[in-house]
Amino acid sequence: MKEYPSAKIRNIAVIGHATVGKTTLADAMLFSAGEVNRQGNVDDGSSLSDYHGDEISRKISIGTSLLHCDWKDCKLNILDTPGYSDFVGEVQGTLRVAELGLMVVDATSGVEVGTESVGKLADANEDSIIFFVNKMDKEHADFDSVFSSIQSRFANKGVQLQLPVNAGEGFDSFVDLLKMQLVKYETNGSAQFTTTDLPDALKAEAEKHYETIVELAAESDDELLEKFFEEGTLSPDDVMQGIRIGIVKRSLCPVLCGVSSSSIGVKHLMDFIADYGIAPSDRAPEIAKNSSSAEVERACNVTAPLSMLIFKTISEAHVGEMSFFRVMSGKVEGGTDVQNLNRNVSEKIGQIYVMNGKNRKEVGCLNAGDIGATVKLKDTHTGNTLSDKRDAVILEGINFPAPVIRIALEPKAKGDEDKISTGLHSLHEQDPTFVVNYDTELHQTIISGQGEMHLDIVVKRLKDKFGVDVKLVEPKIPYRETIRGRSETQGKFKKQSGGRGQYGDVWLKVEPLASGDGFEFENKIVGGVIPGKFIPAVEKGIRETLEGGVLAGYKVTDVKASLYDGSYHNVDSSEMAFKVAGSMAFKKAFMEAKPVLLEPIYDVEVVVPEAYMGDVMGDISGRRGKIAGMESEGPFQIVKAKVPLAELYKYSTTLRSLTHGRGIHRRKFSHYETVPGDVMKKIVEAVQEEKAK
Repeated sequence: MKEYPSAKIRNIAVIGHATVGKTTLADAMLFSAGEVNRQGNVDDGSSLSDYHGDEISRKISIGTSLLHCDWKDCKLNILDTPGYSDFVGEVQGTLRVAELGLMVVDATSGVEVGTESVGKLADANEDSIIFFVNKMDKEHADFDSVFSSIQSRFANKGVQLQLPVNAGEGFDSFVDLLKMQLVKYETNGSAQFTTTDLPDALKAEAEKHYETIVELAAESDDELLEKFFEEGTLSPDDVMQGIRIGIVKRSLCPVLCGVSSSSIGVKHLMDFIADYGIAPSDRAPEIAKNSSSAEVERACNVTAPLSMLIFKTISEAHVGEMSFFRVMSGKVEGGTDVQNLNRNVSEKIGQIYVMNGKNRKEVGCLNAGDIGATVKLKDTHTGNTLSDKRDAVILEGINFPAPVIRIALEPKAKGDEDKISTGLHSLHEQDPTFVVNYDTELHQTIISGQGEMHLDIVVKRLKDKFGVDVKLVEPKIPYRETIRGRSETQGKFKKQSGGRGQYGDVWLKVEPLASGDGFEFENKIVGGVIPGKFIPAVEKGIRETLEGGVLAGYKVTDVKASLYDGSYHNVDSSEMAFKVAGSMAFKKAFMEAKPVLLEPIYDVEVVVPEAYMGDVMGDISGRRGKIAGMESEGPFQIVKAKVPLAELYKYSTTLRSLTHGRGIHRRKFSHYETVPGDVMKKIVEAVQEEKAK
């Protein structure tokens, strides 16, 4: 396989809302390039991109697939990403190593919530965007409406480069506005087309669109703008240069159209990417840090020291762990010794592969800007950097999103705990958006992720790869206990059972502290009524009680306890006796001081099309949520609310159902708040029932 210089590489992340045809488009690109002799199909499980069993059965993309083909002497690295928000981490990792986001939009729906959310991710990664308006053959396809929604949501950066002729059923023709030709594709899925001169009926509209293209191309560069003002127009070469500059500078987003399922418009899309698409060498150098934490540049060329970013890790049967990487600088060859500064380990690059789905082809080397895979790295994981041992650096990693769902996990069989722990740790290393921790307070293993489907996939892979069955249960809520009143009471521990007895007697005053102040102990003993050596034991008894709770077994917080009186026995008093007495006094005083439960409240932000706003707000209210505000973003509404964590179990699934998959949400911890009396009563009763069992 030939080597490609950076200028001839195009790294394309195929992105967009779910079910818009991203995977079908990726398959169509490989077919159009002659990489395969039959276009893959998601519905019948023949897609080259969606090859994993979970993807075939669900008919959706779950992970990013790496595909490639040669087109017009360029190497197109096509990274097909999932559309569901459950797998947004895959999109984030992919956009980190791509220069170009190929945004697929449904011709009947236009810009959707997922379109906008991945557009923001692309913007954060400074990726250029090309739009492909797909499914132009659908009954209600409306290119003008879709283009208008793109302009509205993407800062008027869209530039229309094609004019659909017969949108809707039977769609097969469009005007190539750059070449002023009528393009007619065969509708048999062969990817063949013919071009003719424009008919008179289309010339006026096409020329009007072309004038807009010329103006936008001129505005992308000062020299071209000056030339445009002097001459009143630009040459075709100038227009091409202006569009390319606009793509590199991210001031323009070209908009093309077609039908991925029958390959209509796909070859023109690939031509455009090869001719105009941003190359890795067009990007500014990467800023990395060396072993002294000093910043250094790594330019995307083969003469720079080697640096590679691992952006995805998968585990394949009969292969082991496979690491997908982007060569950020230098050149990597099989057998190269490299350094992983993230983990301070040395690695040896074995065989290097280029991928088409699960099919891999060994290559001798890859140049700066290229993407490939390798196997059997010892201790290198997603987000790590591999670099030249003599000039080791750490590249900026991948900014993965915080979890939006948490579920507790329990083994189905005793003795599987170690295998489960090992498996979960391995799955986290492969997918950092999946987080696992053992909560010592709740005594539960809590797994967190981007959605219920995300965690279902994790559990399935835990079983398939590590041979352990687990069940998912609702996680306990980390409530807190505190008081709203004051109380003074005695705790007296007296025990006589022959020989030396036990005696401790304390008087405590308890009172509330401000939220977040924790616990405060004050020694107010005077006159030696309790010897000083027993005071720490009293405090210890109280602190141990704080951990175990008083009202319902949850941690106590925001309470002050003052020890102000008591008595002791010369023979029978001991540290243990005063520790027990301190605990007894605190429990009694706590229950007499208007005890309450506190619950964690989360800031929830829901983005939905306006049509679903009423249903979403009603559902939030039903979850004891308080609407904190609303904002409009074009056709979408952002609902901001504060919702108890106890009411957010499986919320992502409910939201998907309420909005037909068109709503997404984010959440983060806000504060603790008093549980309403009726709810608190149910919680306490449930705890007491559990103890009784």
